[in-house]
Amino acid sequence: MAERKPVASWLTDMDGVLIHEGVPIPGADAFLKKLRESGKPFLVLTNNSIYTPRDLHARLTRMGLDVPIDNIWTSALATAKFLDDQRPGGSAYVIGEAGLTTALHDIGYILTDHEPDYVVLGETRTYSFEAMTKAVRLINGGARFICTNPDETGPSTEGPLPATGAVAALITRATGKQPYFAGKPNPLMMRTGLNAIGAHSETSAMIGDRMDTDVLAGMEAGMQTFLVLTGLTRPEQVEDFPYRPSTVVESIADLVDRI
Repeated sequence: MAERKPVASWLTDMDGVLIHEGVPIPGADAFLKKLRESGKPFLVLTNNSIYTPRDLHARLTRMGLDVPIDNIWTSALATAKFLDDQRPGGSAYVIGEAGLTTALHDIGYILTDHEPDYVVLGETRTYSFEAMTKAVRLINGGARFICTNPDETGPSTEGPLPATGAVAALITRATGKQPYFAGKPNPLMMRTGLNAIGAHSETSAMIGDRMDTDVLAGMEAGMQTFLVLTGLTRPEQVEDFPYRPSTVVESIADLVDRI
């Protein structure tokens, strides 16, 4: 295998890598501090579309983690970037929270339930039967179906919650239309993120805790991939996949000296 070039920019997932159930993972603060001091471009990524980068910055700050707003990249931002490239100044019926609606407003989209160009589905803690019914009818009427991410469940202190991918499956069964997913594992989210910080995949690395989203997206975008074992994927599960991360480490603390 050809030797990789040194890593000049870093992308890292948030949940399971930097934080777990609202608590920083040991080494996360040191990793972020080293990144900021190095001057290397970096992004903290999340498939969660509920929060704006400003919201996430505030939440991370309360946990003692300093991540500038411009260094946060969400599936909502990736979705907005995709729609802005595809159909600038379009319209959308949105099921989601402020992270998604703000991202679409910022690109000049009109949010409407009257003949929208797109139905855009993201996370929300209040999925309603009425909203899903409206989405089904609009898609059947010709609106294109977009989802921020394919995650079927999300974490909570009480246990897993149905997430975007699960609701998307319901709408697909009702319409026969498959959505386009803008978030991980779509490498589009990686590439748009790299473009946002002026980085190149050949000299970039992706850190994640999931083989099926983080590692897959990083690999397909042409990046080095680091799997940490502080999140979803367990060590014995790595061999279940037909692809491998470049490197497996115990936690983010093991990557501080690689910056």
